[in-house]
Amino acid sequence: MRISTNLPTARSGVPDIAMAPRLEDLGYDALGVADLVVGDGSPGFDAMLVLAGAATVTSRISLEFGVLSLPSRPTAWVATQLQTLQHMSGDRVVLGVGVGGFPGTPFWRAVGGPPRERGRRTDEALRALPGLVRGEPTDLGGEEVTLAPAAPVPPILVGGNSEAAMRRAVRYGDGWVPSLITPTALAGKVVRLREIADELDRPVPSIYVGGHAILVDDPGAVESFTRDLVTEHGMSPEEAAAVPVTGGPAEAAERLHAYAEVGVDTVWLVFDGRDWMRQAEALVEARAALR
Repeated sequence: MRISTNLPTARSGVPDIAMAPRLEDLGYDALGVADLVVGDGSPGFDAMLVLAGAATVTSRISLEFGVLSLPSRPTAWVATQLQTLQHMSGDRVVLGVGVGGFPGTPFWRAVGGPPRERGRRTDEALRALPGLVRGEPTDLGGEEVTLAPAAPVPPILVGGNSEAAMRRAVRYGDGWVPSLITPTALAGKVVRLREIADELDRPVPSIYVGGHAILVDDPGAVESFTRDLVTEHGMSPEEAAAVPVTGGPAEAAERLHAYAEVGVDTVWLVFDGRDWMRQAEALVEARAALR
């Protein structure tokens, strides 16, 4: 199983790029950056720039967007940035995309993103991006556009737990990325994903799961995270309690095994609470226990 995590924040509050080589040395397959510039005062940093910084201090680890809000950005701009990042990193980019989960925020309004057209704009971007990144003449809003220098198209992952996201992943993606979901809840969705792939006569996408973990003794972090799931995501307290991966390496290995049993290829866990490095090490230990 592939494992991925985010970069911690330094004391200044910015992503700690210096930790990227540590993840590479620990044996992580990827490091991810979330696209969470919501504009209400919550900390957020540009995912493209953070991954560009990580590319300069690493040589092997994949660089993942988890996930990039496509409808909030001009497609040609995204394609040009992807070309650049592929060349800078030696083709290590993994492009996770989504429709944007914050349409009511000040940021969404500031960039002119129309919430009612998110799905259509995302589909249009996904149709155009591969040709643009490859440097092929591509129709973009009735204009033929060719971008250079050409680069390999990164693996494309489509985020979201909905049926629409699953269909989008089957049509346009190499992988599907549900998040904040237990293995038990995921199992039924995997069955549906395979049905959609059969219906559309397309390959079944790889399955990546995004989640949160507290792999040290930090009850306050667990309580804070589950409370947010209840208030921000509308989960019941029972549902919320089952979502985060908690405990030590043994408990994390059990969760990884449960995800693998339902067909998950990659798990990306954001570490909450204290002692980020110890948690990063614990996830590596958990993955080793599966072998």
